[in-house]
Amino acid sequence: MSSSETPVQPFAPLSEAVASLFSLEGKVALVTGGSRGIGHTLADGLAAASATVVAVARSASPDAPFRQAVRYQAVDITLGLDDAIADIIAEHGRLDILVNAAGITLPDDPERPESVLDRFDQTLGANLRAAYAGCLAAARVMKDGGAIINVTSIGAHTGFPGNPAYGAAKGGLRLLTKSLAVDLGPRGIRVNALAPGYIQTAMTAKSHADPVRHKQRAERTCLGRWGTVDDLVGAAVFLASDASCYMTGQDLIIDGGWLAKGL
Repeated sequence: MSSSETPVQPFAPLSEAVASLFSLEGKVALVTGGSRGIGHTLADGLAAASATVVAVARSASPDAPFRQAVRYQAVDITLGLDDAIADIIAEHGRLDILVNAAGITLPDDPERPESVLDRFDQTLGANLRAAYAGCLAAARVMKDGGAIINVTSIGAHTGFPGNPAYGAAKGGLRLLTKSLAVDLGPRGIRVNALAPGYIQTAMTAKSHADPVRHKQRAERTCLGRWGTVDDLVGAAVFLASDASCYMTGQDLIIDGGWLAKGL
């Protein structure tokens, strides 16, 4: 090898560089819906990637202990995240990541048709309006850029029967994500949507336990199975980290191939 040739670099520095792309060390994250299900697991996942994580939900305490060092705070997100964010700034001096994972589902009740619009309003309030308010509150304190992840659903992309409020809310959140990506991009704040398919959680427990519906939903995917909350962690870490530093306004769909599958 001549003196002008560049020596081949060993693999270790490359491995370290790639690992650093996905590291959240030094970042502070707020995760809503953190008492159980997707929010609980994503809070754990971000903490495992070295972020400082605060999880919030309406429940007085989480349904299960966190596996990582996650601080939990009882907050009704429909009343806003301003106080929770103020606490984070007072304690840590910054907020880098917001994950809007809180959500409810209130399917139409054929026995109570008079309740349809009330359930519609409740669903949009919790799943869309509260998420928007949270985005606005977080963006106000993200001084050095940041990452906002809105947890939507495959229901934001296709119709499902009996629950138009949920589809409308998640569809609205999907487009809100794109609009905020445009508005906040000049400040270096990235806004992306994480869209799960059928994931085994308390929200889907009834259909998961039904042998017929369980089989139908599993076979509707390319992978032949339901998703687990752990299946979403890698995507969330990616969206929160520098690994996705040039990605904003996008839908990252984690559905086992549900939307891709035809016959």
